[in-house]
Amino acid sequence: MEVSRSVQRLQKTLDHVTTTPAPLQWSFVEGPVEPALLDVTLGDLLTLQALRYGDFECLVFPWTGARWTYSDLKEEVDRLAKGMLAMNVHKGDRLGIMAGNCEQYISVFFAAARVGAILVVLNNTYTPSELQYALEHTDCRFLFITPQIGRHNLEGFLKQVGSNPKPNKTSKTVEEIIILRGQYQGFTTYDEVIGRGRSQPLHTLQDREAELRPSDVCNLQFTSGSTGNPKAAMLTHHNLVNNSRFIGDRMRLSSFDILCCPPPLFHCFGLVLGMLAAVTHGAKTVFPNETFDPQAVLNAISNEKCTALHGVPTMFEAILSLPKPANFDTSNLRTGIIAGAPVPRHLMKRLLEELKMTEYTSSYGLTEASPTCFNAFTTDSIHTRMTTVGKILPHARAKIVDREGNIVPIGQRGELCISGYQLTKGYWNNPEKTAEALVTDSNGITWLKTGDEASFDETGYCSITGRFKDIVIRGGENIYPLEIEERLAAHPHVALASVIGIPDSKYGEVVGAFLQLLPGMSRPSDEELRTWTRETLGRHKAPQHVFVFGQAGVPHTVPVTGSGKVRKVELRQIAIALMGHRGQPTP
Repeated sequence: MEVSRSVQRLQKTLDHVTTTPAPLQWSFVEGPVEPALLDVTLGDLLTLQALRYGDFECLVFPWTGARWTYSDLKEEVDRLAKGMLAMNVHKGDRLGIMAGNCEQYISVFFAAARVGAILVVLNNTYTPSELQYALEHTDCRFLFITPQIGRHNLEGFLKQVGSNPKPNKTSKTVEEIIILRGQYQGFTTYDEVIGRGRSQPLHTLQDREAELRPSDVCNLQFTSGSTGNPKAAMLTHHNLVNNSRFIGDRMRLSSFDILCCPPPLFHCFGLVLGMLAAVTHGAKTVFPNETFDPQAVLNAISNEKCTALHGVPTMFEAILSLPKPANFDTSNLRTGIIAGAPVPRHLMKRLLEELKMTEYTSSYGLTEASPTCFNAFTTDSIHTRMTTVGKILPHARAKIVDREGNIVPIGQRGELCISGYQLTKGYWNNPEKTAEALVTDSNGITWLKTGDEASFDETGYCSITGRFKDIVIRGGENIYPLEIEERLAAHPHVALASVIGIPDSKYGEVVGAFLQLLPGMSRPSDEELRTWTRETLGRHKAPQHVFVFGQAGVPHTVPVTGSGKVRKVELRQIAIALMGHRGQPTP
């Protein structure tokens, strides 16, 4: 027996020595070429789906009481588009919109597309100066707006600009402001715009649509950059129709699905992954409230028998933190997308255990890619959906490169770059930033540099490992916040963790952590949290400074962008301000 075992060990050793090494695999993936890309405009899409699913409900807004079928939406869009033509809206004109999630937002989106205008979707959290910058940068002719968006009051801005149209403008100012819902002082109303179109014969709209092409820019989406002024990505009909279609395919959406969509419509998540993904599959979208309200989301899931739910991690954390309503029903809930920021694994587990989203999918994208690049399949294993963002979508390519632009071997980290039909045409009136983001290689292929660090496995699944601008550089060593955030969030007292780099005179930067505690839980000591972190991570990755929301001068609420992403720049500023005299060298 011993001789036999010795022979076996010797054979294994010889096999290891003599085996020919497998060919080196490189971090380059291509999506399938089926199904074929659609070559239609957004107007064509709506017309087609209204013919297919006319009596099916398309949009539900519990907070307004609106329940529109596909035919209802098409008829409303026709009326509004004719009103825009009566206002002398030309092909290529920019129309701005700043409002919460409401049915009129979607009719403006499709109507602008049908007349060939470019809709500028404006962040609901913009201050008056940010709003003014966006309007002037894009030279908007008309602005659709509501005086109030949730708790955000815009009456000061409306008083500042006045109610009089400026038909003979000589500078970059809005000609006319339209109140999207109801009335406000002397401003034009949404209903008045529709009234203007009643004198327009139907063929005028058909004539305008005949001039349009799928490659036309129809949407400007501002990126939520952390430095400098935001950039407006130019997206086309072709971008949006096809990307939303492939997103819905990955979730296996059908005309029997009901998507609960709390993300805002001014963001690609709500607009493309949400509403448009549902429209391309004849499904229904439920928008629970004007702005994100976790209680309204729970009610919508149960009352509307939703089969899918979208959200960024902070939204899901808020939803799961609430007690469930009486007779809460998740029996139909199966899928959805969690995206927009790195997703802690403990949160993914709660989606499965508490919301029963057994077919939820993880996703990765960015505004400049319309937005989705990678998405998991509903049939992927739980482990795969917890550790990756899935595979590349059809008709797209991706590669991971080092700092010199060379493709790295499989499994190695580097910068993720994307190519394909979904890439933006560039940033509006910003050729310098366009040239930085979009690079054409020696083969004539244009690549978008994402700024995100990622790796591929041997089967083509992608894992996002960090954001280059978020990396903490401690004593010359790169530390990636995501793995620390996941470890801290796994602590039994911690609901949410956000890790940043804090300036330090000895190491340059050290790890700082902001924590949100679970209700009723006491604050763990700093040393306890360091010990907890070091159980699975290197000693240098333990947080040197710990801050808890709502304690010791830290704000009670987590600062987030309008789309729900944590504002790490603000956290860094809060940490520096709170430390004050504590900014001495780290021992």
